[in-house]
Amino acid sequence: MQELKLGVNTFSPAAAATPIKSSATENERLRDKKVSDLMFGKRRLVEVPYTASLARTMNTLVANQVVAVPVPVAAQPGQWIGVGGSMVMESDKQTGVVRKHYIGMVTMLDILAHIAGDDQMNGGDDASDIDKKMSVPVSSIIGHYLEGLSLWTLSPNTSIVDCMEVLSKGIHRALVPLDSQMQNISGVELVESAPGYRMLTQMDMLEHHITPCVNENVFAISGGTKLIDAIKCMRAALLNAVPIFVASNSIEEDSKQLINGKGKKLIGTFSAKDLRGCHLAALQTWLPLSALEFTEVVSTPPINNVNVLERELVVCHHESPLAEVMDKDVTKHVHRVWVVDGQGFLGGLVSLFLEDLFLLRTPSE
Repeated sequence: MQELKLGVNTFSPAAAATPIKSSATENERLRDKKVSDLMFGKRRLVEVPYTASLARTMNTLVANQVVAVPVPVAAQPGQWIGVGGSMVMESDKQTGVVRKHYIGMVTMLDILAHIAGDDQMNGGDDASDIDKKMSVPVSSIIGHYLEGLSLWTLSPNTSIVDCMEVLSKGIHRALVPLDSQMQNISGVELVESAPGYRMLTQMDMLEHHITPCVNENVFAISGGTKLIDAIKCMRAALLNAVPIFVASNSIEEDSKQLINGKGKKLIGTFSAKDLRGCHLAALQTWLPLSALEFTEVVSTPPINNVNVLERELVVCHHESPLAEVMDKDVTKHVHRVWVVDGQGFLGGLVSLFLEDLFLLRTPSE
């Protein structure tokens, strides 16, 4: 079989023709696969009550090695309105009585962006200021950022193809009911009641099937960008990771903003996953660091008593075989792979959802 290479342009039917023909059986299998098939072996939902302080919430994220948790309220329907008008309930399996109402989702980036607010940039960075910010209830920061403005559930009956379409449009995670009361409905919903839920993320999807394509539009930060500014930029742009390039003295480079990284020398990656090792006690030391320095700190064991392997850049080249790129994505547990030339200069990134969706929706010959 001819070895498949990465295409330079995104969504090229000609470039996609060969993989479509060579993987028709696999694509048909994915069209028949449901979200419920991905739930086997998923652990219990990690959550924090709406009254939990941000300090407690951060400790929960760190202890469970996750970057997001749903926030429930022990209340009857009608007492609270979830973000985006959502009504996601946990109910007793036998009686149907509502036990919890999930009002939103909070991520590690939400918490750190709250800490890195305007006061932080204006000198309010002492320990007492951080303690004050971390003492507020988690419910007070729900919905402050675009991703947090909605709480979605995915029916277990939703096909993998439809699920991929949802998760390719800025939704990074959704709740999946264990025993939905809407058995004949598929797709995403803002209203749901079930005896329990599991979390489905983009990474869950990528670990089951990947067909990458190259996107030459890549947002990046410089090596001099502060951790605080990197967090703000990522939240504003709904990004989970950004490449870090060698800083220069160019006046066109604003260390507080995302810039076009194409043609820049790649030296690192700052990802939301790096924040999983961010203990509250270390924040005062880490916040003044650059994003690059922060990644070096969290790559030094021990962090959370977890053995951290030496950090490496996950990259590929335009001529890299698809199988090689797919293997890197799964084994390194990343959502994207940076595309570089022979000298390590950025040429783009490998998008792992859109091409997959294109191939699956294209009838095979």
